[in-house]
Amino acid sequence: MSGILNAVFGAGVLWTPDGGSATEIRAVFREIPVRVPSEDGGETLVVSPTVEIPRPAADAVARGDVITPGNGNSYSVIARHPKGSPAGDAFVLFELEKIA
Repeated sequence: MSGILNAVFGAGVLWTPDGGSATEIRAVFREIPVRVPSEDGGETLVVSPTVEIPRPAADAVARGDVITPGNGNSYSVIARHPKGSPAGDAFVLFELEKIA
């Protein structure tokens, strides 16, 4: 299902792993607050910019990597928030911080 959502709402973003080369991946970038399911069954409100990347591409993304969504800014990955789906193409949400 996330593959279909990514095809509709996603766009190409550049992902640069720490010390690596930039690669374009398809993802959903947002700069609005997003509710993320927490481990205790509740929700957490993430108010920083986020990007949702489907697995298996999300499996390689780590803290400190850089995401460049094409809006003139670059962002550092500061946290990973798995959404709880066991699907092989499930979205993983990454909390970002704008690089000054």
